[in-house]
Amino acid sequence: MEQLSFWPQPTEGLKIVNPATVSHLSPFRYPGGKTWFVPYMRQWLLSLPQRPRLFVEPFAGGAIVSLTVASEKLADRVLFVELDEQVASVWRTILSDDAEWLCRQILSFDLTPQNADGALSRPPRSVREMAFQTILRNRINHGGILAPGAGRIKKGEKGKGIRSRWYPKTLCKRIRYIHDVLSTRLTFVHGDGMAVVEQYKEQSDVVFFVDPPYTTPGKSAGTRLYTHHTLDHERLFDLMSEVKGHFLMTYENSEYVRRLADKHGFIYRPIAMKNTHHAKMTELLISTHFG
Repeated sequence: MEQLSFWPQPTEGLKIVNPATVSHLSPFRYPGGKTWFVPYMRQWLLSLPQRPRLFVEPFAGGAIVSLTVASEKLADRVLFVELDEQVASVWRTILSDDAEWLCRQILSFDLTPQNADGALSRPPRSVREMAFQTILRNRINHGGILAPGAGRIKKGEKGKGIRSRWYPKTLCKRIRYIHDVLSTRLTFVHGDGMAVVEQYKEQSDVVFFVDPPYTTPGKSAGTRLYTHHTLDHERLFDLMSEVKGHFLMTYENSEYVRRLADKHGFIYRPIAMKNTHHAKMTELLISTHFG
């Protein structure tokens, strides 16, 4: 297995990145989010032989990696994809003329359990209304989980209850930055991430970051965390083996995933992280090129 020239060697230990040291650009609190991974992605992109024309994130979720790549101009353009309708409504709204409307709704909303119940009980009449409901639900649910059946924060930080993760000014600062500064370098697609990989796989100047928010066979966490929690992992690995450009995948560290990587001749390495419960664990970093 090839060593990563810019990574700690196994004998040196694997440093866990503190997400608090990374710029938070996304309005989402996202289960399985990759804020902790941003420094590694930055190093990997800078190690490539040439700057990517296009950076593609097929399973974007909270999209912190795509937003960072756009913010730091690590690629000419960024295309990010999300299948979930609720999450997609937020990105569609932020990158549209309705971004300021969304900010006004967030800033003017008096968050109480009763008001939250009222706001979330009404069927959304537009994409922007769904976007506001999604941001609200993401901020008041445990771990930011949007999947059906997710529970709300009760006690929260310092007894603030559902208000403990509700920062209207901060949220609007992020929304306005994405809309005003990053939108010219961002393209969002609401759809199937693998279809987008298929579309760009022949182009050698396109780079992919693949972080599917789905569980592998025998795992159950995904059914609790994500609305869309099933994926044909073997098809995804087959597809990535056809990519002409560079790619980086992050996956759970399991025998099943290692077997798929070995089958396709991919290189892999465990990297340290913390889950939403702050438990230390590792994920697998998978690619064909590590500088």
